[in-house]
Amino acid sequence: MNPNSDTMQVDDLQLVALPSAINCAELFVRFALTEWSLRAMVDEATHAVTTLVGQVVEISDQRSPCMITVRLRVHSDCLVVEIEDDSLALPPAEPPALTVGRTGIVPGRMRGKLVWCELPLPSGMSASSVPLPRRGRRRAGNSGDQISVEQVAANSAANADVDPQVMERILYGLRRSPDAQIEYEPPMDYQ
Repeated sequence: MNPNSDTMQVDDLQLVALPSAINCAELFVRFALTEWSLRAMVDEATHAVTTLVGQVVEISDQRSPCMITVRLRVHSDCLVVEIEDDSLALPPAEPPALTVGRTGIVPGRMRGKLVWCELPLPSGMSASSVPLPRRGRRRAGNSGDQISVEQVAANSAANADVDPQVMERILYGLRRSPDAQIEYEPPMDYQ
């Protein structure tokens, strides 16, 4: 398997091998596949990723957890899910059993392993037919206009996959200065 031939899109995320990595990996897969217009693959891809990341988390020493790289590649006629870790534990001889796609395992160069799974793209699709993510126009650098939380929440409400209250919490966190000691107070219906 040559990772570069016919690879049209790739994205990855590094995580610490703690239980929270499983949920973070799932959110990453959902986001990437939505951006790549591959929503039909979300269920099987999130199942594969959470299974593979969960196995790394399970064998990782929680007092000194290893790092995990979750990588998604659109390659030829499949989505390749790769989970790479730098664990000191010996890699298993066989890749984990998944119900979909081909799987494999490659020992790391120094330590750890790379476990991969190929999931077939929807019928009639190939890597070259998966559209690149489309980004909206950026505002001009000298305009000085600020987008309000309300505007972002209103724009998000149009997209059924985005909860406006979650967006408010994210934007609040991004706007805070690094030295601020203010705690976020969720809206009344979150308490």
